[in-house]
Amino acid sequence: MNDCCYNPAEKMLTTDEAIQFLLERSHTTALTEMVNTLDALGRVLAQPITSTLNVPPLDNSAMDGYVTRYSDLNAEGETSLTISQRIAAGYVGDKLEEGTAARIFTGAPIPEGADTVIMQEQCQQQDDKVIISGRVAKGDHIRRAGEDITEGNEVMSVGQKLRPQDLGLIASVGVAEINVFKKITVAIFSTGDELLMPGDPVEPGKIYNSNRYTLTGLLQKAGCDIIDLGCIEDDLDATVDAMQKAAEQADVIMTTGGVSVGEEDYIKLAIDKLGSVEMWRVAMKPGKPVAFGEVNKTPFIGLPGNPVSVFVTFCLFARPVLRTMQGCNDILPRKFKVTAGFDWPRKGPRREFVRGQLVMDEHGQQHAQTYSSHSSGVLTSTTWAQGLIEIPENTSFEKGAVLNWLDFSELFS
Repeated sequence: MNDCCYNPAEKMLTTDEAIQFLLERSHTTALTEMVNTLDALGRVLAQPITSTLNVPPLDNSAMDGYVTRYSDLNAEGETSLTISQRIAAGYVGDKLEEGTAARIFTGAPIPEGADTVIMQEQCQQQDDKVIISGRVAKGDHIRRAGEDITEGNEVMSVGQKLRPQDLGLIASVGVAEINVFKKITVAIFSTGDELLMPGDPVEPGKIYNSNRYTLTGLLQKAGCDIIDLGCIEDDLDATVDAMQKAAEQADVIMTTGGVSVGEEDYIKLAIDKLGSVEMWRVAMKPGKPVAFGEVNKTPFIGLPGNPVSVFVTFCLFARPVLRTMQGCNDILPRKFKVTAGFDWPRKGPRREFVRGQLVMDEHGQQHAQTYSSHSSGVLTSTTWAQGLIEIPENTSFEKGAVLNWLDFSELFS
């Protein structure tokens, strides 16, 4: 290994320093496209949505019942009113005559002159009359025009990654097409002569390439397009060739394995030929060897080879980079406070992210538990877990300590 590629005295970045370093070097794509609102789930809004109408557009009934003037109701007892019309959703009724009521259904516009809806459970129809009883307040059960959205208001801002409810809100103001940032294309490949593909026969000294599947799933969840260059042999020329192809086709290059200091780890050597590595090691566990740099001006993220390390470092480092490039305004996951249901007697020099579950004890109190093994090779811990427990550097504690929790619902959003 050339001295220029590995300096044992090189200072490792803290987790926070590494995240800041990556965000400072990540930039939002300038490319946008118009898509149908119905097809925009998971896309990132590139232009704000401003409403050109009120929602709802008219005062309307919040339930099935009868609508009348409050002044026509008998405050002392039952009221009998003539039913003058029937108003269904989607139809506009006539002006309500004094001393009458209209049969009305949920969502139907309130007719001119009326100001109160009485739910049908308080009403009894007798021929062409309705008998109203029970307490009624003026303005009951009416949804006012503009109650949800007012004309001219911005209902969705740039950078919003669109959820199902966001699509509904956009549709409610009549917008059929929206401007979104183009998807980020990520080229991936794995390195290692020991890797087999699922379906291949088992061979001595070989393992199945789980990282390819984990990384593909994480990128799909992140809303990226993927170019899969497969598994590259442990050879410098082959690695350089794969890097060149990836740089020509993708917005980001992402690899697993080959970023350590072993004699068969060629990723860093290949990048030295084609570009530069700006960040290499992070003081964390699992996943110390995390690389970031450029290959022919295309950003490169090199994840470790251990399965759990791939999972954790993607969530902590690759995800914020991708969200920045996608134009998201919500870059970093929220951290929540949890109570430790375990002791941590040893102090470690690196920040640890252990796989955890939230459980309830016999007293109904919630606390976090860790998986039985903290090894970076035990992928089972990630399928068992609900989130990551963050344990600060040089820290020991007993059960009951308060720690940061990163929920998978945040990391996979």
